[in-house]
Amino acid sequence: MNFCWIKLNLSMFPLCIMTAASSLVCFQGVDLRQYSKQVEAELQRIEQASIKDYIKESQNIALLHNQITACDSILERMEGMLSGFQSDLSSISSEIQTLQQQSVSMNVRLKNRQAVRSHLSQLVDELVVPGAMISTILDSPVTEQEFLEQLHELNNKINFAKELSFRETLACSDIQDIVDRLKLKAVSKIREFILQKIYSFRKPMTNYQIPQNTLLKYRFFYQFLLANERTVAKEIRDEYVDTMSKIYYSYFKSYSGRLLKVQYEEVADKDDLMGVEDTAKKDILSSFFSKPSLKSRNTIFTLGQRGAILSPAELEGPILVPHTAQRGDSRYPYETLFRSQHYALLDNGCREYLFLSDFFMVAGNSALDLFNSIMGKTLSMFLKSMSTYVSDCYDSIAVFLCIHIILRFRAITAKRTIPALDKYWEAVLELLWPRFELILEMNIHSIRNTDPQKLGVLDTRPHYITRRYAEFSSAIVSINQTFPNERTNALLGQLQVEVENFVLKMAAEFPSRRDQLIFLINNYDMMLSVLMERAADDSKEVEGFQQLLLARTQEFIEEILSPPFGGMIAFVKEAEALMEKGQLDRLKNEEGEKNGFHFCKKALSTNEEQSGALTQLIQYYHGFHKILNQPTFRSLAVRSELINLHHLMVEVKKHKPNF
Repeated sequence: MNFCWIKLNLSMFPLCIMTAASSLVCFQGVDLRQYSKQVEAELQRIEQASIKDYIKESQNIALLHNQITACDSILERMEGMLSGFQSDLSSISSEIQTLQQQSVSMNVRLKNRQAVRSHLSQLVDELVVPGAMISTILDSPVTEQEFLEQLHELNNKINFAKELSFRETLACSDIQDIVDRLKLKAVSKIREFILQKIYSFRKPMTNYQIPQNTLLKYRFFYQFLLANERTVAKEIRDEYVDTMSKIYYSYFKSYSGRLLKVQYEEVADKDDLMGVEDTAKKDILSSFFSKPSLKSRNTIFTLGQRGAILSPAELEGPILVPHTAQRGDSRYPYETLFRSQHYALLDNGCREYLFLSDFFMVAGNSALDLFNSIMGKTLSMFLKSMSTYVSDCYDSIAVFLCIHIILRFRAITAKRTIPALDKYWEAVLELLWPRFELILEMNIHSIRNTDPQKLGVLDTRPHYITRRYAEFSSAIVSINQTFPNERTNALLGQLQVEVENFVLKMAAEFPSRRDQLIFLINNYDMMLSVLMERAADDSKEVEGFQQLLLARTQEFIEEILSPPFGGMIAFVKEAEALMEKGQLDRLKNEEGEKNGFHFCKKALSTNEEQSGALTQLIQYYHGFHKILNQPTFRSLAVRSELINLHHLMVEVKKHKPNF
């Protein structure tokens, strides 16, 4: 207990009381001296009472003092303990920091050791050559799946060893020898296996697609050789190229030769032109029918069923088997043989290109070069034989069909994304197009130079030359619709002009205009009918002959109506022209009556005229009726002699049932 504080309070207590009492006395008006004495006495009394209380509580106070002293000592010891604990905490904090630093350092060392361990583990795994790999590579056949799997592992170890050798890793030398031995053994076994498969191609009657499929199954073998033994890979590649080049050349040479044996024996020659007269071919034609073994004959200007070769079913149908056709005594036109030959080329070429790209792992120009090294000799043989045949070919329809076969085959290879035969297609087209144009120009010149007087006796029936043209033109137009060619259209236009001129020259040989028109109409009608069977209705050729036929038919109708009804027709035409001008009164004379009466006497004598003439006659007569019904002619007496239009139509119908 703090007695100083108690003493201070006790000393100040009287002062406080006096101060308070003075303040109170001042406010109440009491005598200060008297009041001071009272206060002093009171203070003495209180002091005595306080001393007695202190004396009375002295033991307690002493006990309290002792307790306070004991507490001070305890607190002093606690202060010492806390000070020691504070110093201990300071040392612990520094130790924690030290441990933390050590932990970070240990963590870094652990990560480094783990990283090193992973690399070392991978290195050790790659460096170790297991016994299973050694036994499999040495003893197992290459066709087993286990050998293929171990070969992949060996390839990885070889690549890893190469990588380590570049880094100058000393451990690499420990396995280099055994890896090299395994590589040589694997290369030897793979080389023997692949060469055996390639040599199997050379056996007669071998379906080389089967060993090709086997090689594709083990395409990794060549990849392994290419990565580890390029000389062996080049040897295998060269051996394959040499073998397949000879196989394809031998196969297609034999196949092409056997195909030519089933071609039509009689083919077009330089005399088989459109403008050549039939008499020049009399002996040849008789020779056709003198061979009973020939079941069909290749036509020159008629398409017939030959166009079916361009249908999808025929175009991509099975190729011809020559010995089967020979046994059946079958013969085919050149375009059928051409289709079969080139479809076999397309099929084998596409398959070979895909095999080369897959097995030898080539693409782009490298794949094309490898393909050409195999198929180049065969393609050159094709082009040479085709050039020889085309140079002496005069069958324009066959050449044109071959052109369109190539165009469709080119579209097929483009759809399959096989560019291997693109240059060959272009080379074939460069051979065929000029020949087709030359044959077409020869036919144009033959018609242009034809002398009508050398063609024998003429009649009004359609001429065989115009029929040849109609059949030929309809064939070319129908084929050309799928892949239009402007040069072909231009040549057909020239041919059409020459045929039109030829028909006019032939018509000029007839003495009467009526026979000339009949000849022209018959020929135009025949050509138009043939063209419309195959060509589109809006084609240039069809439209041209429709206009010519219409013009000549109209002229012919006027020609046959002119003798009996010329006056009436002239009267109707003149009257219709004056009616348009409002000058019909100028015809009010006796000539009109003569014309009308003349028609009445002649109308029923037309029982043998053609339907077009009868139709035109009815139209003129209807116009004649209409004119005479005008006010200008109503007073004419001849009107009562006119035949009723209905009666005239009934009479005409008797002679024309379909009128």
